[in-house]
Amino acid sequence: MSSTQQHPKPVVFTIITVVYNGEADLPGTMESVRRQTYPHIEYIFVDGASKDNSLKIIQEFVDKMPNVRWISEPDKGLYDAMNKGLRIATGDFVWCLNCGDHIHAEDVLEKMAAMVSPQTDVFYGETLLVNEARVPAGTMSELSTRRLPAQLHWRDFLGGMLVVHQAFIPRRTLAPEFMENNLCADYDWCIRILKKSRENINTGFITTDYLMGGISKQRHRQSLRNRFEVMRTHFGLFQTILAHIWIVVRAVLHRIRRRGKPRY
Repeated sequence: MSSTQQHPKPVVFTIITVVYNGEADLPGTMESVRRQTYPHIEYIFVDGASKDNSLKIIQEFVDKMPNVRWISEPDKGLYDAMNKGLRIATGDFVWCLNCGDHIHAEDVLEKMAAMVSPQTDVFYGETLLVNEARVPAGTMSELSTRRLPAQLHWRDFLGGMLVVHQAFIPRRTLAPEFMENNLCADYDWCIRILKKSRENINTGFITTDYLMGGISKQRHRQSLRNRFEVMRTHFGLFQTILAHIWIVVRAVLHRIRRRGKPRY
């Protein structure tokens, strides 16, 4: 190798953590990022002007790892806050890891970085669901009606949210802003990215520990209406109606199979 030949530029992962009054859950999320063995990380916090100690915790964390930035101001909700993070992100890939969610193991980013090719546009992986005590309930594939596919295509989302956004890591240049005023904006976001992506890599391992009880569960009826709107936009009315018939049948079968066992 000649002295003038440059080494390949390392892949940078931008991680965006949105928080509002999350002082109890924020340190665990931070630590799961800080302990990553892969060094090329940009970490962005978007705080919605929390009234607890969240901002203080963020400010104290800044010196614990390089390339940490934060915003603290009122926002219009989760997806508005995530959009703020996307606007200032500079990494090659973006990972929206909400307050309370953790990167599953310390070598997750190192393993993904080793898989990157010039064609790679999306990483996705398995999700481990945990409760507030961080006790695992099982993976998303085990507990929900969905199974993580070996190959991922945007049409696979016709049956509903197939990969939670916390386990979906796209190339930043393909990531649009999230729509607002829709609880299923992450569903729409994943589909729009997959419509443009070239290579989607199943990591083959658990990427994320997901804290159960998100906003879509708390406002379930609105979430169902919003999901219908997203599906109709991408798949058309007829396919959306057929898909919902199958979703209902699938849910009933799943309830029967999981009788007496945990479900998501």
